[in-house]
Amino acid sequence: MSAAQATVNHTLPIDYLLHLADNALVLGQRNAEWSGHGPILEEDIALSNNSLDLVGQARLLYQEAAAQIGNGATEDTLAFFRDVPDFKNYTLLELPNHPPLAGTSASDRDFATTLVRNFLYSSLMVLVWDKLQHAPHAQLAAIAAKSLKEVRYHLRHSRDWLLRMGDGTAESHARAQAAVNHLMPYTQEFWTHSAYEAEAARITKLDMASLQNDWNQIVNDALLEATLKRPADGGFVPTGKHSVHSEHLGFMLAEMQSLPRAHPNATW
Repeated sequence: MSAAQATVNHTLPIDYLLHLADNALVLGQRNAEWSGHGPILEEDIALSNNSLDLVGQARLLYQEAAAQIGNGATEDTLAFFRDVPDFKNYTLLELPNHPPLAGTSASDRDFATTLVRNFLYSSLMVLVWDKLQHAPHAQLAAIAAKSLKEVRYHLRHSRDWLLRMGDGTAESHARAQAAVNHLMPYTQEFWTHSAYEAEAARITKLDMASLQNDWNQIVNDALLEATLKRPADGGFVPTGKHSVHSEHLGFMLAEMQSLPRAHPNATW
């Protein structure tokens, strides 16, 4: 960030900051569900660290949003005291860590589902944070520069596992392909229009549509190397960033928010 850039601090749409923050928080919470349950110790730690990175990104973004909102808003009130219709995260990120119709599964956590989702999202965010680190908004540019370093690792980690699973055993390949088939349609939401993103683009110069070709290249190259097939686009396009969510977000928030809501004035 240049000295000239640091002196500029345009006001960003609060909904845009919340969108970025909600994405990080919700996926961070999903990855945290692996803590103590990783298939091997190294991956247990890796996913826990991934979760901490994402929650850290969310905190910084919520702090910036709270500063603009005022009226006693804090990172905690934005994370723990908003309800489902207030969240603006991608639907992809709130889905459970298992394939659909897995109610009879031996576990509610599927490693392939988690790693494929992390790959699809990280492939997007390396492009987003790379652009936003040059935004003429001092705080957002600093958050983006920090987050870019973290998400580059997230992408490398998830891509490595995508290749191992896809080009591994028949069982791992089938699980990885099932996860790709399940999750890829939800990525169509990345490219849908929202008023707050369009408003933010006038400041940040980031047009999400301009990232689609680069994202496709990252994803297609990895799927080809992993011997996995990309399903065709189409069908229902989710609307999480417009605050219309799946049934899963409410259950996740109920668990995540239960303690601060039960003890709203607690201090530690």
